[in-house]
Amino acid sequence: MVIMLIGNKSDLESRRDVKREEGEAFAREHGLIFMETSAKTACNVEEAYINTAKEIYRKIQQGLFDVHNEVRKVWG
Repeated sequence: MVIMLIGNKSDLESRRDVKREEGEAFAREHGLIFMETSAKTACNVEEAYINTAKEIYRKIQQGLFDVHNEVRKVWG
């Protein structure tokens, strides 16, 4: 499984509740991908999807995901 932790509203730096370093540390501790995004400015929104897809593809290439088995689970 690939899970990405998204810190949203990165354009509102002055109103931040969680420091970037805290988000990064939490993600690292839990084996998650971490990114900060802003829907308002579109910063890193597309990149979040692309990076998640790249990580899934990387795991498929490493043999960590059996794509054929996963399809059977969903449809069979």
